[in-house]
Amino acid sequence: MFLDNIKLKFIAGKGGDGIVAWRREKYLPKGGPYGGDGGKGGSIIIEADEHLISLEKFKFKKIIKAIDGNPGGTNNKIGKNGKDLTIIVPLGTIFKDPSTKEILFEVTNKKDKFVLCKGGKGGRGNIHFKTSTNQAPNIFTKGAEGEELVLKLKLKLIADIGLVGLPNARKSTLMSKLTNNKVKIASYPFTTLFPNIGLLEFEDFSRIFLADIPGIIKDAHLNKGLGVAFLKHIERTSMLLFIVDVSFEDAVDDFKILQKEINCYNPDILKKPFLILLNKIDLLENNDNVDLFKKEFNQYNDVTYEISANEKIGFEKVLSSIYKNFKNKNLFSKV
Repeated sequence: MFLDNIKLKFIAGKGGDGIVAWRREKYLPKGGPYGGDGGKGGSIIIEADEHLISLEKFKFKKIIKAIDGNPGGTNNKIGKNGKDLTIIVPLGTIFKDPSTKEILFEVTNKKDKFVLCKGGKGGRGNIHFKTSTNQAPNIFTKGAEGEELVLKLKLKLIADIGLVGLPNARKSTLMSKLTNNKVKIASYPFTTLFPNIGLLEFEDFSRIFLADIPGIIKDAHLNKGLGVAFLKHIERTSMLLFIVDVSFEDAVDDFKILQKEINCYNPDILKKPFLILLNKIDLLENNDNVDLFKKEFNQYNDVTYEISANEKIGFEKVLSSIYKNFKNKNLFSKV
């Protein structure tokens, strides 16, 4: 199950109440007030996990609440603090106010860690209210409520490269061969129903994360097919790999569809560096389809490569081009 959009209520722990108590010791018949303070309520802390790619674990949760602080005790004892609750979320998680749509928090670094809701302060016991004119105060204060937020969590996966193609372009096959990642592969549309993340490692141990984005179809930006549900996951990539099936004559139209759908969703995505991989060349009887494509998009010939994901043909040049692009800009993932 892949979940990238959910609404949750976060409630930090309430502070424990202070209490009214009296010092009762031998030879101290009038020991005075001795009620302790309540403990602090637990806070809710957000922490990033680079290995998560879904908000699935929150699917059946509506409310996330931290532990309340304990009341104060006699003999001026302070109540136990409520334990902080740490919530682990994937990199790329956005916390939005559902009313204003304002982004309040964003997790973009694997070291990100912040307090989302602060726990309430503990109340004060009656020991604090003793004065020269009131030697036996019968007063205490209640603990403060913890902070409360209703937020919408949206996930935009963070990957270095996004694989984009129509259904049956064999993106999943390419992903599995490049990263040795076990992904679902079959010869029917929409094999990939949610993004897959894989790790591509070079000989010098530099690393790149790849995201296999579910197949785009014509009018995807109008929410057809899998709709725009997954287009957002290529917004944060540094580079795109367009996978185009050249075993049929409509390769030119296929690439135009990909460009149009991405442009309609967010034209800035097309400004990213990209490579065009003409896939399934092992199925060609002649080079007509490849030549037609290169003639139509001659301005992209220097970033167009002929490959076979099945047979691992043409991988060396593609990997070299990817490596140079990331090396020159120092964009390798720090894992």
